Amino acid sequence: MNRRAVIAVTSLAATLAACSAPIRAVRVDPQRAHRIILRTELTSGELSQHTQNFIYAHDLAERFDKDPAGVLRELHQSFVAGRELHESLAALAELCFHHAERGGGRPYYLAAAVYAWEYLFPADPQLRPDRFNPRLRLACDLYNRGLTQALEEGAGGDVLLKGGRFALPFGTVEVAFDPSTLRWGTHELEGFAPLDELEVIGLPTVHRWSGIGAPLAARIKTRAGGKAGDLLGQRIRVPVTALLRFSDLPDDVSSPHLHATLEVHPGYGDRKVTIEGQEVPLEAEPTAALALTLADAPVWSTELRGFLRGSLLADRTRLVALTPYSPGAIPVVFVHGTASSAGRWAELYNELDNDPRLHGRFQFWFFSYETGNPIAYSALRLRQALDTGIALLDPEGKDPALRRMVLIGHSQGGLLTKAMVVESGDQFWANVSDKPLDQLRLSDATRTLLREAFFFHPLPFVRRVIFVATPQHGSYIAGSWVAHQVARLVRAPLDVTRAMSDLLLDQAALKLQAVSLGRIPSAVDNMTPGNPWIKTMAAKPIAPGVHAHSIIAIKDGKIAPGANDGVVAYDSAHIGGVDSELVVESAHSCQANPHTIAEVRRILLEHLRSE
Repeated sequence: MNRRAVIAVTSLAATLAACSAPIRAVRVDPQRAHRIILRTELTSGELSQHTQNFIYAHDLAERFDKDPAGVLRELHQSFVAGRELHESLAALAELCFHHAERGGGRPYYLAAAVYAWEYLFPADPQLRPDRFNPRLRLACDLYNRGLTQALEEGAGGDVLLKGGRFALPFGTVEVAFDPSTLRWGTHELEGFAPLDELEVIGLPTVHRWSGIGAPLAARIKTRAGGKAGDLLGQRIRVPVTALLRFSDLPDDVSSPHLHATLEVHPGYGDRKVTIEGQEVPLEAEPTAALALTLADAPVWSTELRGFLRGSLLADRTRLVALTPYSPGAIPVVFVHGTASSAGRWAELYNELDNDPRLHGRFQFWFFSYETGNPIAYSALRLRQALDTGIALLDPEGKDPALRRMVLIGHSQGGLLTKAMVVESGDQFWANVSDKPLDQLRLSDATRTLLREAFFFHPLPFVRRVIFVATPQHGSYIAGSWVAHQVARLVRAPLDVTRAMSDLLLDQAALKLQAVSLGRIPSAVDNMTPGNPWIKTMAAKPIAPGVHAHSIIAIKDGKIAPGANDGVVAYDSAHIGGVDSELVVESAHSCQANPHTIAEVRRILLEHLRSE
């Protein structure tokens, strides 16, 4: 092509370019389109379209990039002078948060909370934002995040709840705070961690209760000079919500000296506060609080040790709740299985207590024990823990909900659970000796221990039990050579060791099964098919008036000869006399299986309907 032709083509291209439309609409994929719609300072670090529109209309876009503090001061003055609509408060809140994130710091985080609060809760009801207005949710999030950041001490640190005078870009806010309100039940709250900065890893679902306030997780401690009056675990992190309530805030935010009260609301779910005549739910992130609790808990490293070691020096059996005692709420008690821990119930608990139909109607407790111990001994410790817990919480017997308890046991925990709802008779003791207990030469402590372990009645306050992957007739894994070699390493609790020593002084009174092992029988021995203990328990009917349910895991989900979950065969887990039986396709650890969770939810709802 010659030079003249090149010039002509170039000129034509320039002419065509000059004629192309300066404004276009370009089709993008739905995900990108939605991301553009939802773009805000909180989600992407970019201002929302509404706020961009606002600063463009005021010809402030370039100035805001260069002098954000000056622009915000000018906009505040314009608002005070009455030149701005109430709607512009949402934009002011986002602009303040944007500047706070880029060096403006605490005064601007607080300002974001002030503007968002006034936008959400104006004194004039006519100014309340429409519930379909997307800026309503953005303003809530800006308030919540602004408050969290304003109260946070240092990068990534805990939130410090305190009163005092705090600086704002346009004045000050005097915050009133009563430290005596930092309590929940018989415990004090301390060490507040911000939850909205956490990513939850390891739980399949994450639950958030949307509302107003900064979601936090607090540590607990028993009040100074007091005694714990509930079952709340000492290592847990409980969800709480901090609320900075502004008082007498003018609609034009014109006062340079504002007043507010810092409130702390423990718990979550059905918690609401009244603001300007409106009932408003509180923001909470209970799944994040649960994950934070479990991340700090020693349960994961002690599961195997809890199987191998007995309570030689201290009693490690315990009944623990994640919330203070709630009168009127029915207890649901989780009992874990062999070489396991209460942490293995996390997925199931997370689903149940975040179900609005169940939350507040039930209170969830967790029983932990050394899983290598003889099952009769562990069942005794569970029975004692439940009796003690009921007596502690309701010594006068005024709360009927505590007498409608539900027990849920997985694997060996299911056997402990069944032991709470059967009548022992003398069959368990008959496996040990042909002589009546009172005729044996024993110390008083040994006689008491054996009587409580081998002679028992159904607990009158347990009304429903759920067996999950429970070896009702024993586990073929427990009967294996490898399992019995491991069982030889199990150390029995001190009181059991002493009791066995007492018994061996009168060997002629004992049956061969009790001494042939040359050691104290472990849970593995008890769960071996054909073992006298498991045979006796399998033959025991569930007490009249107690509802029972079975959830049985099978690896391929099909009931067939030899079907099993890798630990327990279907034929072992199946028993008669239950209200329902559900087979789920799963390995033995099926507590987190969605079908297991759905079935437990169904049973608890049925329990509520049976009131």
